[in-house]
Amino acid sequence: MKKLILSAFTGLVIVASAAQAGQAAGAAGDAQMAELKKHALALIKGYAMNLKGTLKQALKKDGPVSAIHVCNRKAEEIGRVFSVRGWTVGRTALKLRNAMLDTPDEWEKATMKMFEKKIAEGADPKKLIRAEIVKTDNGRMFRFMKAIPTGKPCLTCHGENIKPEVRNAIEASYPKDEATGFKLGQLRGAFTLKKKLDN
Repeated sequence: MKKLILSAFTGLVIVASAAQAGQAAGAAGDAQMAELKKHALALIKGYAMNLKGTLKQALKKDGPVSAIHVCNRKAEEIGRVFSVRGWTVGRTALKLRNAMLDTPDEWEKATMKMFEKKIAEGADPKKLIRAEIVKTDNGRMFRFMKAIPTGKPCLTCHGENIKPEVRNAIEASYPKDEATGFKLGQLRGAFTLKKKLDN
């Protein structure tokens, strides 16, 4: 009888220990995710502020035609500046201006379609994010996206009523452009970040 009680008690201890270990692992995973999201948002803030300042300067100095090239070419350069400590920082969209630079993969496409659906349902696009740790052939990867809503400055080059000289410049530089016809508040695209977690 004592052996039976001892065996049952031992089993309970093992189960409890396993549960505690699982809870500890879950807490550690939650903490890691929270820290990664924090870093991702900080990188996006810096990237967006830098790009916005560069665009404003181009618009003020040379007008919207100049801003077309800044928005595409400089955005990639600025993204590389913020791609540090294992992070990759950039932008993408479902409707592209420059497919050579910004073409989304399947995870990014699915995320942006989800963002569009949520916006259609009344969600605030400025608050839409997605964070996930995914498994790849090279180990775990943290992926993060934050929606970019179409703002008033965006309409100059991406809206429905684009000035002829601006439209001509877009067609000359980007003959396969898809990134026009947007309305205020619609999803223009998204910031997209990656970080490899396994060495």
